[in-house]
Amino acid sequence: MAIIALFAAVICVVAPFSIAIGPIPLSLTTLIIYLAAGSLGWRCGVISVVLYVILGAVGLPVFANFEGGFQKIAGVTGGFIIGYIPCALATGWIGGSFQKNRGRIWPCALGMAAGTVLLYTCGTVWFILQTGSSPAYALAVCVIPFLAGDAIKIVVAGIAAPRLRSAICTLRNTGGRKRED
Repeated sequence: MAIIALFAAVICVVAPFSIAIGPIPLSLTTLIIYLAAGSLGWRCGVISVVLYVILGAVGLPVFANFEGGFQKIAGVTGGFIIGYIPCALATGWIGGSFQKNRGRIWPCALGMAAGTVLLYTCGTVWFILQTGSSPAYALAVCVIPFLAGDAIKIVVAGIAAPRLRSAICTLRNTGGRKRED
């Protein structure tokens, strides 16, 4: 539970720092979500993201630009906030489902890529519904500007998540005590 809470807290700390590049801000939130789900697995990763969304929904300023509240989820970027949940689910489930390949980069990266597709889908569809804009415009402002950055985040998290998973497993197995081997 402590590690789940820690990841939720890290998401809360990182997410508010964003750069406005149009109606959808650029942040490192997805990087932390990839790391959470890739290292904790889908259940614990999703719980940490749900905690983040709940904290923001009740008004804590943990969303982009230090905003919070249900009105932010109901706004044009709300689909991305909600989309973090299926992103974490796909990242953890696909990345962790290849048992014989645990600790390898490609299953994690594949899960992160699938999660990103779900995130973009939720966010873009919600954006279209909120703004009445065309799909072409929505793709131009909701997806295309973020592709390169998310690809870099996937590479970084794909390398780091298996190592974090290993460290977390070691920590769980030793109960936090240093082993005397």
